[in-house]
Amino acid sequence: MSTMKSVQTGGVNKIEVVDVERPVPGPKDVLVRVRACGICGTDVTFLHMGGMPARAHLGGDLVPVALGHEPAGEVVEIGAEVDGLKVGDRVVVNPQDAPTGIIGCGGKYGGISEFLLIENAEVGRSVAVFPDTVPFDVASLNEPMAVARHAVNRSEAKPGDKVVVFGAGPIGLGAAIWLKLRGVEHVVVADVIPARLEKALAVGADAVVNSAEEDVTARLTELHGQSANALGQPRPGTDIFIDAAGAAAVFNTVVGSAKWGAKLVMVAVQKKGTEIDLGGMLRSELTLVASQGYPTEIFEVTPELVEHQERFAKLISHRVPLAEVERAFELTLTPGAAEKVVVTLDD
Repeated sequence: MSTMKSVQTGGVNKIEVVDVERPVPGPKDVLVRVRACGICGTDVTFLHMGGMPARAHLGGDLVPVALGHEPAGEVVEIGAEVDGLKVGDRVVVNPQDAPTGIIGCGGKYGGISEFLLIENAEVGRSVAVFPDTVPFDVASLNEPMAVARHAVNRSEAKPGDKVVVFGAGPIGLGAAIWLKLRGVEHVVVADVIPARLEKALAVGADAVVNSAEEDVTARLTELHGQSANALGQPRPGTDIFIDAAGAAAVFNTVVGSAKWGAKLVMVAVQKKGTEIDLGGMLRSELTLVASQGYPTEIFEVTPELVEHQERFAKLISHRVPLAEVERAFELTLTPGAAEKVVVTLDD
């Protein structure tokens, strides 16, 4: 039996690197040698919990979670019935397509492993091939950039719209990039960490707001002009707000800043429940739109990720080899220490 290293949750806020059986592909499967895998906020959620409740008795004992749902790698073995793939193809993965559960999110397999089995492998559904001109670490951004793309699609932003994105993490910055590639005229990014705001300008945001130090509503009025809510009270001319931060303060700020007919797209997982000022929403006829995952976007983004790879590469703040994976998760667990951490699995 061949074994491989795989990363899973250990105790609370701890990971374990374990030796597990290396999967053997069946006739419809391929085996991918993972070369890079990003770490996501969802991974951190599992770490905080120390695993996830066993399905059979929700709320009962915690079971370890194989971590990593942002892998990129190369095909090393192919089942006899698989079409459209060959050994050596570089691929990104749709973690939600796995029949044994979402890869890295409670399914049988995790992406921070030396090898990953792609069950029922099908180009355009479970994997997409990308060229060798794109580094594996940049390719591993495919999944989070699909999340960001879905939020922008849900916003239905038009070129003439004025947009603000709250949260300059990978999803917020990804949304800013997609908005600009979509031709949106003015995109502002708000955050509390100056280095992240610098990164937002570097990837193409038109302006930034430090919401810890500046009055966001006043600053948005400066940037987007003055409009009004349904009662005629002065409000910034911002058309669309995107919440990629998940903090209660964002909701409150948006309700206090929304003009008549504005839209709020919620893509961040909310850190904790917040009291929503429904009266404030009424005064602006604010539309709240939720954005979850990537129903169609997972491989729609791949060609543009390839085309604009230098721009997307700026989102990666740390590249950490598998041998130092504990450090990778320490960086991710420390607020403000890292933007996007990618675990690399090279020779």
